Amino acid sequence: MKQLFIHCSQNVTQSALLEDGKLTEFSVERMEGTSLIGNLYKGRVVNVLPGMQAAFVDIGLSKNAFLYVDDALHPHLDKQPKEKPAISELLKPGDELLVQIMKEPLGSKGARVTTHFSIPGRWLVYMPNADYIGISKKIELESERSRLKSLADTMRSDGEGIILRTNAEGVSRESLEGDLNSLRRAWQNITSLSERADAPSELHRDSGLVERMVRDVITPDTEQLIIDDEVSFQAAKAYLRQTAPALESKVQFYHESKSLFDKFGIKDQLDKAFQPKIWLPSGGYLVWEQTEALTVIDVNTGKYTGSIDLEETVFQTNKEAAEEVARLLRLRDVGGIIIIDFIDMETEVHRHQIAQQLEIRIKRDRTKCQVVGWTRLGLMEITRKKARENAMNFFYETCASCKGRGKIYIR
Repeated sequence: MKQLFIHCSQNVTQSALLEDGKLTEFSVERMEGTSLIGNLYKGRVVNVLPGMQAAFVDIGLSKNAFLYVDDALHPHLDKQPKEKPAISELLKPGDELLVQIMKEPLGSKGARVTTHFSIPGRWLVYMPNADYIGISKKIELESERSRLKSLADTMRSDGEGIILRTNAEGVSRESLEGDLNSLRRAWQNITSLSERADAPSELHRDSGLVERMVRDVITPDTEQLIIDDEVSFQAAKAYLRQTAPALESKVQFYHESKSLFDKFGIKDQLDKAFQPKIWLPSGGYLVWEQTEALTVIDVNTGKYTGSIDLEETVFQTNKEAAEEVARLLRLRDVGGIIIIDFIDMETEVHRHQIAQQLEIRIKRDRTKCQVVGWTRLGLMEITRKKARENAMNFFYETCASCKGRGKIYIR
């Protein structure tokens, strides 16, 4: 059972997704500056770095954006040159070009941008220049994949690219075409603005947090969407009324005096999830160490002593740990390399089952995440894409007493 909660205050909007009562996703967006992911800009190249095969592009933000050579080539791999050209052959200082933010500024780094444009809709993602069709891997039924591919092939024009999202499963041609035509109009508006605008300038801003969550998360298996802001409540209902009328009744308005997140225990779950030590149901625990690019997780049996033998105790603790790690990677929105030090297991069967458990749980993640496998030292390696600032940085500050071992809630 999925439940989505959206809390709006004067300065910030927060969303929390619960699956079977457990918090699995949490997002924050400041009211004065919405997320930059997906925004399109007309930028100007200010510097080209042949040694890094990249260029810096002024898009009007405080820090110049970073464009890799791969993101400046054609989005279809088959249409790229066999030998990758030097970035200096593609761009020079002063050139103006249209770019889209794919990764927000993080720390000292500016935004990462691309010329592989994509505009997401309810059912599909429109890529004006990609010239290929993609289908979500989470749609597993082969007959449905074939149906969607055939529909996309007949709907798209020469040179266009379409990705059918997970939500598109079972959706009619009429709904898919309506979504595609709406996204085409948005792209035409962007290109029209680009012809008239001076660089640097913003041409298109992706939807705010509320609409993104309604667009991307609300599906037929969602039990309810509860919002505590009247304007956002009406906007969510209007969006679903237009795109998925059958789901409009799932939207509910929360008007009690008690905080929405306190009422449904979300605040308590957040506090526990962002601690460096996380207890497992059996009595085992995780120790979580996180840096900008690397996260290390240590699994311990703790209070759990089992009832059969040592190997079974270790295996059961690791199973619980695998499930909890998969949940916390989504909730904490961890990016980069993740190393998990599971408790040593004697049997290869158990090691395989733990890896399989991780892969099954990670399939629920909307962010690209890959279980790389066991290293030669017996550690589990995972990689996960990072695009946005960690929500923890907005709500927690480093504790002055323990120098970073714990976090203090500041909002």
